[in-house]
Amino acid sequence: MNMKNKKYYIAYGSNLSVEQMAYRCPDARIAGQAVLAGWELLFRGCATIAPNPKKNTPVLVWEISERDEKNLDTYEGFPTYYRKEELNIELLREGAEPEMATAMVYIMENDFGRRAPSPYYYKVLKDGYEAFKFPMHILEGALKECMDKDAAQRMIEEVAE
Repeated sequence: MNMKNKKYYIAYGSNLSVEQMAYRCPDARIAGQAVLAGWELLFRGCATIAPNPKKNTPVLVWEISERDEKNLDTYEGFPTYYRKEELNIELLREGAEPEMATAMVYIMENDFGRRAPSPYYYKVLKDGYEAFKFPMHILEGALKECMDKDAAQRMIEEVAE
């Protein structure tokens, strides 16, 4: 594959799943991690992010091919369900200096209102947060924002079992 066609893609939702990405995007490789300062993780059925100066969202950064991006466009329902934006990030890798980079991210096109994810979807994110050592309170906080606090706590506990 031609390296100049590689681009960075920011994952904050179910594409934290290495297994899912291997299936969807066979060329994709983990490039590192980043923190989106001033962005909040939200659930509108599926995950999205929205500007919020008081919040940060940890993300996984993938290096993807053009073919991977076309696959992602299909899975993410681009351009109807999600739009694409380019964000400047500080790419963090183990044993390397932080590097400034530009990466593509999918952001939900419409405000569908805050809606809880399915327990299955939430567990995929939880597993990703654990695998990459992201702060769990960010994920749990997003869940508690979109549903009754008791129901959110129950889902967190069910998924933990």
